[in-house]
Amino acid sequence: MTQIDFGGVVEEVITSEEFSLDEAREVLSRETVAILGYGVQGPGQALNMRDNGIPVIVGQREGSASWDRAVADGFVPGKTLLSIEEAARRGTIIQYLLSDAGQSTMWPKIKECLNEGDALYFSHGFGIVYRDQTGIVPPENVDVILAAPKGSGTTVRTNFLDGSGINSSFAIHQDFTGRAKERTLALGIAIGS
Repeated sequence: MTQIDFGGVVEEVITSEEFSLDEAREVLSRETVAILGYGVQGPGQALNMRDNGIPVIVGQREGSASWDRAVADGFVPGKTLLSIEEAARRGTIIQYLLSDAGQSTMWPKIKECLNEGDALYFSHGFGIVYRDQTGIVPPENVDVILAAPKGSGTTVRTNFLDGSGINSSFAIHQDFTGRAKERTLALGIAIGS
């Protein structure tokens, strides 16, 4: 893994050659990845992971346009497309991709669905960084991780389909299991970074 100096800030850069898709599949083979929200980032990340051989489930409000979009994309109601809460209960990695307002509103319900050792995943840090305003304070017995693509969900998907991928930043907010970094890198590769 490479260290690169970006104008005086040293960042760790991991490529798919250093952490392969096969490694990501192996790490994620022990997980149930639940995508909560199928709006901005959800479709691109879910479809890329599914195309990369990662089984994913989607949590979305039934009857919404996003529910219908998930059905059109091949997710099956009652099997791979569930209510937000049911997907959160079934997941061991919960990708919290609802809108900022949706994350704040749903947090009390989602928090109740988390089990010891689960991973709570974000694609931006607003909910965690501004927890005093959002109320999103994860329990201590879960990993809290971030893989943040440097583009919209549409770009994540388009770049994946054309084979170029997209850069993502990653971070570990809380490592309860000792596997938070491994999970984060696997997810980053699996979503097409």
